[in-house]
Amino acid sequence: MDTSQLHRLSATEAARAIAAGQISSEQLVQSCLDRIRDVEPAVQAWQFLDEGHALAQARARDADRAEGRECGPLHGLPIGVKDIIDTADMPTEDGTPLHVGRTPDHDAPVVAALRAAGAVIMGKTVTTECATYTPGKTRNPHDATRTPGGSSSGSAAAVAAGMVPLAIGTQTNGSVIRPASFCGVYGFKPTFGLIPRHGILKISRTLDTVGLFARSLDDLALLVEPLVGHDERDPDTRLRARMPFTATLSAPPPMPPRFGFVKTPIWDRTDESTRDAFAELVQTLGGHCEEVEMPASWSEAWDWQRCIMEAEMAFNLDAEWERGREQLSPALRQQLERGRAVGALDYQRAQARIPRLQSALDEWFSRFDALITPATPGVAPPAETTGDPAFCTLWSLAGVPALNLPLLTGPGGLPLGVQLVGERARDARLLRSARWLQGQIVN
Repeated sequence: MDTSQLHRLSATEAARAIAAGQISSEQLVQSCLDRIRDVEPAVQAWQFLDEGHALAQARARDADRAEGRECGPLHGLPIGVKDIIDTADMPTEDGTPLHVGRTPDHDAPVVAALRAAGAVIMGKTVTTECATYTPGKTRNPHDATRTPGGSSSGSAAAVAAGMVPLAIGTQTNGSVIRPASFCGVYGFKPTFGLIPRHGILKISRTLDTVGLFARSLDDLALLVEPLVGHDERDPDTRLRARMPFTATLSAPPPMPPRFGFVKTPIWDRTDESTRDAFAELVQTLGGHCEEVEMPASWSEAWDWQRCIMEAEMAFNLDAEWERGREQLSPALRQQLERGRAVGALDYQRAQARIPRLQSALDEWFSRFDALITPATPGVAPPAETTGDPAFCTLWSLAGVPALNLPLLTGPGGLPLGVQLVGERARDARLLRSARWLQGQIVN
């Protein structure tokens, strides 16, 4: 096996090769580091990267295996971690000058779970400012003049550019699905509360969700399975039985899935090429897909989400506002000003809509295995923006799982994602439905 090309392996392929003794973790990490040296000047996906530390972790993983110690499902795999997620051995600076040099004392539970599963924490990937809208330095690997999306910019770009096979991000509005679409990788926002969020920069307790980036559905299943869990410091997680993502994904569905195609009330924001691509997709699926109309009342959901998100942002970033608002971007200051002006009654009304929205979606999922909708209005726009998250907003508000499938191509050959949305706590079934759909399109 050509060790210089190991960075091209999927996570699943690399894990099998390491387990079989065909390659070492050190060889894999070294190949990824070589790839980073080649493409990082153009992509700029990393906020912190210490080559020596990455290789030391890899050697320790190889020693574990050589000495017969138990090896987890991610053993020896290099993984990028968004720079709002605490790592005890690396800085976590949250994309703001107010936190430069901040090094936590403890790993976030999600990082601890990665290490327990055998992963090598490669480094910290670039986030937008405080995981909001102001872009960081990262550029789209397909076109450096375009955005990789946000806020998990570096995580999506690092996977797309072949720097690491896997990465972790977060989503409050569209911060996983959007960059996955723009960069042409698989992105997964699990059900709200599935993965603990303690030790992660808090933007909105109601909305914040840990998300994943990979190059295949198998890789997503491999990564998510050891991360699901309960943490008493995150009150929105709960004790649950192990979710067999890999086994469910490997099994054929008991019957062909049914899909609902949802344009949503913001369909007019899509580009013509997006509308054409989705019309062709629906036609290809034929009788397995039915277009469904949203209730008119749901058009207010985007306002509900913004009300909740900005009010909670203002609360959670109050210390930054008081200590150094002049060092925040104008866009973030405006968001925080709006959030500080939200009235208690409006906030409570918006919160009260969420259970109603979830109940209505539950009825839809009695008819459909998954919903199909665009991930973004079109391909990645210029780098001065992170793009429009509007096609992710409703699903983030409802807390349902969402998945970006890099199946379509837009103008200029740029990636255009298909967003698949599933029923709450039926995440593994969503991945299985995605595999079936992918087979219909690719074949």
